[in-house]
Amino acid sequence: MRVLEQAAERKPLAPLPVISLGISAGVVALACVASVLLSASPGASWWMIHRWPFVNLAISMGLIVVLITVARLHTFLALILAAISAGLMSRVGSLSLEPAASHWVAAVELTATEFGVLAGKIGIIIALASVIGVCLLESGAAEKIIRRFLTAFGPNHAGLALLLGTYLVSIPIFFETIFMLLLPLAKALRLRTGKDYVLYVMAICCAAAITHTVVIPQAGPSAVAGILHIDPGLSIIFGLASGVLPLACGWLAAKWINSRMAVTPAELPGEAEEAQSTMALPEKELPSLLNSLLPILLPVLLVWLASATHALGARCPEALRNAAQFLGNRHVALLLGAGIAMGLLMRQRGLSLGQIAERIGRPMETAGMVILIACAGGAFGALLNEAGIGKAIELVAKTHNLNLILLAYGAGLIMRMAQGSVTGAMIAVAPMIYPMLSKDLPYHPVYVFLAIGYGALFVSWMNDGGFWVISRLGGFTEKQTLASWTVLTAVISVSGLLATIILAALLPLRGSP
Repeated sequence: MRVLEQAAERKPLAPLPVISLGISAGVVALACVASVLLSASPGASWWMIHRWPFVNLAISMGLIVVLITVARLHTFLALILAAISAGLMSRVGSLSLEPAASHWVAAVELTATEFGVLAGKIGIIIALASVIGVCLLESGAAEKIIRRFLTAFGPNHAGLALLLGTYLVSIPIFFETIFMLLLPLAKALRLRTGKDYVLYVMAICCAAAITHTVVIPQAGPSAVAGILHIDPGLSIIFGLASGVLPLACGWLAAKWINSRMAVTPAELPGEAEEAQSTMALPEKELPSLLNSLLPILLPVLLVWLASATHALGARCPEALRNAAQFLGNRHVALLLGAGIAMGLLMRQRGLSLGQIAERIGRPMETAGMVILIACAGGAFGALLNEAGIGKAIELVAKTHNLNLILLAYGAGLIMRMAQGSVTGAMIAVAPMIYPMLSKDLPYHPVYVFLAIGYGALFVSWMNDGGFWVISRLGGFTEKQTLASWTVLTAVISVSGLLATIILAALLPLRGSP
């Protein structure tokens, strides 16, 4: 009797999430069956190569949206399931682990492998940046920097100062790295001014996104310039010049988004109280401006030095070049920055290493969740690429006689939506476009280089690791991130295309690749 009473007291499962899970599983299962049948049919092979990858893309993207927003499944699980599903729905024999492994096993193993690849690229960076962030906030260093910002530019122009400063500082720094280094400043500015947190975060994102996309020595632009055989110096000049219009449009978009959205920064237990007490400290109890900036500027300067010595090549002494490459490695540079930030906190608050370890424990836990979600998104994008979306785009591109700038932009856009990574999309598109370059091109190939970059920036969504870094560390919900960061990338992308077309018309600089 008691068992029946307990059963009666149990709340029934919410019907909508359960139904959505069932429908999603059914759609994926049917798509897998269709994939197998089409793969086995010689007459349907053209359809598999030309059309099926786009079907896979549409189903996979819809699956993520349904699992996260309707079924309310945890983001990490939704992205992992979508990645495996994309592999299962791909053409049998198309995955790189086949035929050593069966198609089904290959889909799962590739998901795990690509997850690990991205974790190796961003895992340590995210963890170290989170340490620097909490130490800057608790030591009073962020407060010191913000006071100088407000003195120099005034409260009404603090966001603009952050935008312009980030545009210069972020040139050699990966997007996720510079975002996490500067996020404590955005939080401190919000606490000091009591408003405009979204504006400060979007200012950082706007400037860093542009340099990440079209300015060497960032990885994507460097690779594309090499593939298209474009002079690096010329690409830097035009990358920075073309970024002026997107920077201005992005700033206006950031102000518009800020006027329509209020976001509370993600805070750890006790962080708000710590920040309020820090704001009340007299100037003499705060660290010096140089010491406050050192944990941020040292990694930036070291990476800059590594880029400069690499560009000099044999003209730079080998010993100096090797030392600069080691110290300028992003992991080493951030490790040094974290060490300085921890030392600053120890000196300002009189804490021991054990007490420091307790204070950074929670931020490290948060960083771990960010790493899981970001890497799951990267794995999803990689599986879509394994499924043949790149080859499908290339085949479609070759069959349509389009303006090469628009074609390069569109290919970058589709590839970005498919696989998430800006760098990955750019590197995948450049080899498709290069054979189409010719000596009678009415403009210099540098404009095709810019078009690929701006196209690959369009629409950052749930398969982009940067999307989750901004969402989780910035305190944005998925809906807020889509309504802010995703809108911002679209504005930057379209205005970047416009800038490219204008420059190509005014300064064609005709030349062969």
